[in-house]
Amino acid sequence: MEFLRLPALGGFINSFLSFFVKKEEVKVMATKLYVGGLPYSTQEDALKELFAQAGNVVSAVIIMDKMSGRSKGFGFVEMSSQDEASKAISMFNEQEFEGRKLTVNEARPMEARPPRTGGNDRGGYSGGGRREY
Repeated sequence: MEFLRLPALGGFINSFLSFFVKKEEVKVMATKLYVGGLPYSTQEDALKELFAQAGNVVSAVIIMDKMSGRSKGFGFVEMSSQDEASKAISMFNEQEFEGRKLTVNEARPMEARPPRTGGNDRGGYSGGGRREY
C-alpha cells in the first residue's frame, strides 16, 4: 500500500504509516473448528480426546453460559495443521457423540453484534422528579 509521498517527509511518513498498515492480509483460520451439538455433560478433556483421533489438538474449549455455568452445547477445537482439521471435519461432522449428532466445520470470525442495552427500560411512567406543592 503506497501513501502520498512528500519531498521532505515522504519517506518518513510512508515508513511510519506502513508500520501500522499490513501490506497483505492473509486469512487462515482453517485450523480452528466449530463443534456444535455437544451434549451438555461433555467436558473439555473428553472433547480433546475425541478430536485427538484426527491429529494433534492444540486446544479444546466448551462455551459456558455465564449465568448458569452450564455448557451451551458448542465449543471450539484447534488442530495443529490444515490437514488434521480437514480430517477431523470428515471424521466427526454429522456423526453421533454421546447420543447427539455433531456439527463440525471451520470456525468463522465472530460477527459484530449491536451493543446491548441495560435491560431496565420497562416503558411506562418512570416516576422520579420532585413535586412542588
